[in-house]
Amino acid sequence: MLKLYNTLTRKKENFKPLKDHEVGIYSCGPTVYWYQHIGNMRGYLCWDILKRVLKFNGFKIKHVINVTDVGHLTSDADEGEDKMENAAKREGKTAKEISEYYFNIFLDDLKKVNFLMPDVWPKATGHIQEQIDLIRVLEKKGYTYKTSDGIYFDTSKFKDYKKLARLRVEKLKAGKRIEIGQKKNKTDFALWKFSETPGLRQQEWQSPWGLGYPGWHIECSAMSSKYLGEQFDIHTGGQEHIPVHHTNEIAQSEAVFGKKPWVKYWLHNAWLLFGGEKMSKSQGDMYTISVLEGIGYSAMDFRYLCLNSHYRKPLNFTMKNLDKAKETYKRIKNIIYGIKDDEKTNQKYLKDFEKAINNDLNTPNAVKVLWKMLRDQKAEGKFRTIKKMDEVLGLRLFERDDVSIPRDIRKLIDEREKARKEKNWKIADALRDRVRDLGFFIDDTDDGPRVRKV
Repeated sequence: MLKLYNTLTRKKENFKPLKDHEVGIYSCGPTVYWYQHIGNMRGYLCWDILKRVLKFNGFKIKHVINVTDVGHLTSDADEGEDKMENAAKREGKTAKEISEYYFNIFLDDLKKVNFLMPDVWPKATGHIQEQIDLIRVLEKKGYTYKTSDGIYFDTSKFKDYKKLARLRVEKLKAGKRIEIGQKKNKTDFALWKFSETPGLRQQEWQSPWGLGYPGWHIECSAMSSKYLGEQFDIHTGGQEHIPVHHTNEIAQSEAVFGKKPWVKYWLHNAWLLFGGEKMSKSQGDMYTISVLEGIGYSAMDFRYLCLNSHYRKPLNFTMKNLDKAKETYKRIKNIIYGIKDDEKTNQKYLKDFEKAINNDLNTPNAVKVLWKMLRDQKAEGKFRTIKKMDEVLGLRLFERDDVSIPRDIRKLIDEREKARKEKNWKIADALRDRVRDLGFFIDDTDDGPRVRKV
């Protein structure tokens, strides 16, 4: 039985979807005003593993990841400038050009880390009417009020507001989470923001309340409900979303739909730490997948690093840790490279692997099972069992790395093949050792020699 840790209940629960064998998942997606750093990528890899584990267990999945291309303010709450508008000014482009450029780079990075793409990539700007419709329902039900800068959700009207984050609202300081201003309560949040100077923003729309743009939180409620229904199974995101964004999503969605719980299971990943602190775009010095590739690491090296830490535990990123992951990942592939298919599956190790991943996506223990089987000289069925395991791990363990072979190395390999045909094994062995000293392995197969880097 698959068990998942539910932030809503603060405990591991047996996973039972709303519909038999069908799972709806909504993941908070990128705000596409800048590059997605490896801290962001760690989160997406966590939910990639979730999908793979669900598939491993036979579930049919519909996965939605939103694209925030308007409304996400620099405070992550209701203050500051729109991140998309800022980026457009910074780069002298339109907000649409900014969003398309950084979204496409993000997609390329996801492909590199072997991410299973979602079924739907809805954009906030493509769902303005759906957001307006939800706000109108909230207005009719008496959950909203108007200030000089927008339409706000009155959290005092929603008695379960604290339940996800278990907030002690009375201890929240003004300015600590959000400024009070004209708000009735510290935790009230914007559903629709008015344009301060009409025509100044690139992205603004007419609404029943005037010219403006949607609040960040209402976007996710509108898009998730459109594609997954008024109630669905799993909502994922980073731990930073718990006290504000996801808490607000629950309040407005349950107020609109009357479904409790709106989402059955809330899953949150811990941060990737850099120098002991959360990696963030505001720090400036951030690593991306492309940056790692530029200094000699592959996207799979980073994926392997992430798999060796549980998704609910902080992952301390250092070059030393990445070096170790790179070396270990290479060693795994070198071992697997020589394994022959005996047309069997090792049920013992597969069962141990399944037990690990079904215990709240415990990839560190799953990787340990893989290593234990690799080291077991008596184990049968390694080839097919590893293939099954890699459906979950997504490490491309059977893909051959492209190797550029220098001309002088190729000449030595050809000389060795000639010696082998003449059964001059002494010369062949000496040439093989020489090639290895120059940084390349030679594996002899029925289809001829295969060459890989040491």
